[in-house]
Amino acid sequence: PAKMGLPALGTLLAAGLLHAQASPPARSFQVDYEQGCFCKDGAPFRYISGSVHYARVPRAAWRHRLRSVYLSGLSALQLYVPWNYHEPLPGVYDFVGDRDIEAFLDLTAELGLLVILRPGPYICAEWEMGGLPAWLLWKPDIVLRSSDPAYLAAVDSWLHVLLPKIKPRLYQNGGNIISVQVENEYGSYYACDYGYLRHLLGSFRALLGSEVLLFTTDSARAEELRCGTLQGLYATVDFGPGSNVTEAFGAQRQVEPKGPLVNSEYYTGWLDYWGGAHASTSSAQVARGLEEMLQLGASVNMQSTFLQLPLFSCPGADFKDQYKPVTTSYDYDAPISEAGDATEKLFAIRTVISKFQPVPVGPMPPPTPKYAYGRVALRKYADLLDVLDVLCPSGPILSQFPLTFEAIKQAQGFVVYRTQLPRDVLEPATLSTPPHSLCDRGYVMLQKEYQGTLERDGQTTLRVTGSAGDTLDVLLENMGRISFGANISDFKGLLGNLSLDSSPLSNWLIYPLAIDTAVRQGWPHAALPKSNSRGRAGPAFYIGTFETPGIAWDTFVKFPGWNKGQLWINGFNLGRYWPCRGPQQTLFVPGSVLHVGQPNNITVLELEGAPPTPFLHFLDRPLFNRTL
Repeated sequence: PAKMGLPALGTLLAAGLLHAQASPPARSFQVDYEQGCFCKDGAPFRYISGSVHYARVPRAAWRHRLRSVYLSGLSALQLYVPWNYHEPLPGVYDFVGDRDIEAFLDLTAELGLLVILRPGPYICAEWEMGGLPAWLLWKPDIVLRSSDPAYLAAVDSWLHVLLPKIKPRLYQNGGNIISVQVENEYGSYYACDYGYLRHLLGSFRALLGSEVLLFTTDSARAEELRCGTLQGLYATVDFGPGSNVTEAFGAQRQVEPKGPLVNSEYYTGWLDYWGGAHASTSSAQVARGLEEMLQLGASVNMQSTFLQLPLFSCPGADFKDQYKPVTTSYDYDAPISEAGDATEKLFAIRTVISKFQPVPVGPMPPPTPKYAYGRVALRKYADLLDVLDVLCPSGPILSQFPLTFEAIKQAQGFVVYRTQLPRDVLEPATLSTPPHSLCDRGYVMLQKEYQGTLERDGQTTLRVTGSAGDTLDVLLENMGRISFGANISDFKGLLGNLSLDSSPLSNWLIYPLAIDTAVRQGWPHAALPKSNSRGRAGPAFYIGTFETPGIAWDTFVKFPGWNKGQLWINGFNLGRYWPCRGPQQTLFVPGSVLHVGQPNNITVLELEGAPPTPFLHFLDRPLFNRTL
């Protein structure tokens, strides 16, 4: 090279120039502040996106749901990553089967969809504790979503596992992820900790690189945008069809004077709470709001556009003057139903989109086939208190006073608290809990006879009689940790002493129950039959079987005469039923959990009282409202 002449050097430079000219331009996705838009590969770009929660859709249905997204005319989809779905215990990670987020992302790329990723660490999403793992509360004084060193250490550990899976799939690295959200609606949280946001920004940059577009999402309220935004993170807003679009985007302009207008959560429906009415939003109203935003050149993500049953998932709760648990179904009056069917609302959205960009040619996927399998008789297997040896094989924990779920490292489900009456109670005495100390429902048995139910922000006293030494059992149910607002440090179980006529009870045996584990392993169908002579009331298991007529189609289960409980089919936990409280009357059963050519095993845990002749009714359509 030292002896190379100028002609040869010129030839090499020319060859290099030709190679550079022949190479494709570098892939990029960024904000063009001057033009007020996103810029994709150097050209102005606007996305129209819909939310798909892979954790709420069985893997067998992923392709069907994503094809519906594509054929509806959307250019992108937005998805949350629930931390507690993938790290159920500290350092224990699960990314297989329905939790294989990399497979889901690869499928989005195969179908030509861009992705807006929302990895949290907090996501809300009406998911248990907003996606944060309950094991964070093993340290009772931890301050979530803050610069608390214990919280940041857990977050950093998680991000070092998750984000390396994401980096190769970023748009500038050849993938389809165009942007990544940091935290979620942080301005609505009381902490307003800029140090925490700066820490997250540094971690995301270190693990994903300097080129990825990072953003935040908050409501259009000025005080929330003040606490939820940070320099270096592009600020977006969220609002629904009833909002004033000009005012909402005007609020975004207060924190982002230039750049694209973005509604990161345009609400096409709303969630349901147990005991409330089924929420609905008109197709015309959703379409009008969408068209108004698109006319302004805004990028829009339709929140809960394509959300289905929370199969294997964890419904959360809200706190609005009182505790409000979210229903099992996340139907949300969404444009695509929990069974994956296109609705009138989806076609209205598709019509609006077609005015602004081409939509794919071809029909939408047809409705998934449904089947009404009819009536299935059940029989009582055992009272819950008679099978504690199976459900708590490690035996009880002895404590002078009650311990919370978190103190005994029980994330979800049920715990039995057992003690004895300290004296004869010949006249009815008051069994009570201090305010807000029973989380969330307690089913009370005395000498294994059901006495009634205590409830958070509801009935907190019962009148009982008995003799000294009588066994008192309280089955505590976690109905879902609060997922939004200041109360997400939502401890479960008995948070204070249970008292008898104001005298605290002590000397407790505490049984953390592993019901899911037992049912997944074949119990009780694989166990020996139990003889049982007691009555109907109180927590008990019921079992039955049915066979499909050569097909395994989606179906819906109705619970005639049942009160409240949980359903498993073939070991899959299909969630809570509570028809007397409503509005949800049926549970969706994906055909993918059913067997063809062999019996399908049904297990029901009824908590208060089954009908005299227990049976389930399988329908070909859902029922949502209490008044049918």
